[in-house]
Amino acid sequence: MLMNTKSNPSMALTIFAIAMGLLETIVVIYLRELYYPEGFAFPVKAMEPHIVSIELLRELATILMLVTIGIISGRNFTTRFAWFLYSFAIWDIFYYIFLKVLVQWPESLLTWDILFLIPVTWAGPVLAPVINSLTMILLAALLIKANNRQNFPLKPFEWALLLIGSVIIIIAYTQEYVIFMLKRFTFQELLGWGNINEMISHASTFIPFSFNWILFLSGVMIHVLAIGSLGMRKGVNLKI
Repeated sequence: MLMNTKSNPSMALTIFAIAMGLLETIVVIYLRELYYPEGFAFPVKAMEPHIVSIELLRELATILMLVTIGIISGRNFTTRFAWFLYSFAIWDIFYYIFLKVLVQWPESLLTWDILFLIPVTWAGPVLAPVINSLTMILLAALLIKANNRQNFPLKPFEWALLLIGSVIIIIAYTQEYVIFMLKRFTFQELLGWGNINEMISHASTFIPFSFNWILFLSGVMIHVLAIGSLGMRKGVNLKI
């Protein structure tokens, strides 16, 4: 039974990632009941510094869990990376699905959400991380298929495209918040969490107004170029 799961872990990983998505949803529902009993909306409520620290640890633990499951499931670096991407994407998509089912949120795919807090706040419409998750699933599927019987690593320029695209996407998620915070704090203070009480108080007045879709989609297209390069290489079966 364990050998079968190891040779084809997709079903077990999918169940694990969906369960993680449900667990994440439940935690967020608890937080919203405590801080947003009237319903989540910007600006965000100011949390006590120790609660912010706990939330950061929770996010870090989530990423470590996803990295670990990738390490366990893959047989080389490429497949470990692929299974991490796949698990991350399934977790993220089902997190929003369960939120919609349980609390009828988000109202639409264009509803804004706080996506991440490390190293600064990421914010964007729900549609954006869903797009990222779909491209991650496609890349993971290609890598897993290509590495089914042989080692088939990404080429350096494909890694470069993925890295550049990711940096651009992260900037799209964080630029509005960073610009808002830099009007009052230095960049070193922002990353170092200097006066945390003052920073939390100021951050609680942040309201996102516009998402840079052009910048975001530019990053996505660079990812697509990397995926397309992989898909056109000899040895990759596109029937996935």
